[in-house]
Amino acid sequence: MATLLHLDSAVFPQGSASREVTAAFVEAWREQHPEGRVVYRDLAADPLPHLDASAVAAGADDALRGELAAELTEADAVLIGAPMYNFSIPSTLKAWLDQVIIVGHNSGPDGPVAGTPVTVVASRGGSYAPGTPREDFEFVQNYLEKVLTGMLGAEVDFIVPELTLAHSKPEMAELIPLADASRAKAFNDATEKAKALAARFAA
Repeated sequence: MATLLHLDSAVFPQGSASREVTAAFVEAWREQHPEGRVVYRDLAADPLPHLDASAVAAGADDALRGELAAELTEADAVLIGAPMYNFSIPSTLKAWLDQVIIVGHNSGPDGPVAGTPVTVVASRGGSYAPGTPREDFEFVQNYLEKVLTGMLGAEVDFIVPELTLAHSKPEMAELIPLADASRAKAFNDATEKAKALAARFAA
């Protein structure tokens, strides 16, 4: 029985592109692998405390850090909803990363998380893709790829629903077809990725 660790960090519980896509992923995972287990944390509804000196000193012996690290280590796959806020990740997700990454305990290329598949749904209101005017403002994928692979040795894959504000911003109206195409692709990618992972662990 495989375990999926699912994290959401979008502030709004409804109307969030990242939450909608992660929900589609989980639905496909459950359908393909009904006996699998899903561990869920809503980092916006139940935010974690910022890392402090005592928690750093205690490392894995800190009760919360130990619990979070165990959840990550025990997960066969990880799903993270990471909307772009002010060009970067939500502070609640950063708090989880700071708490869960414990150098000397679960970090490094030979650590217990190395090789774990991590799917990140990195939604954003505009587009920060290569070649766009705001390409150099993209600090979600760049940061998460570095920290998840560089610190934990995980295998990271991104699903990027972009231009999510096109339907609500008149000045972005001409981008609605591109936004709709990006949304459809994100749902398809999430479903296919979840099915592939579920099948892999059910085999």
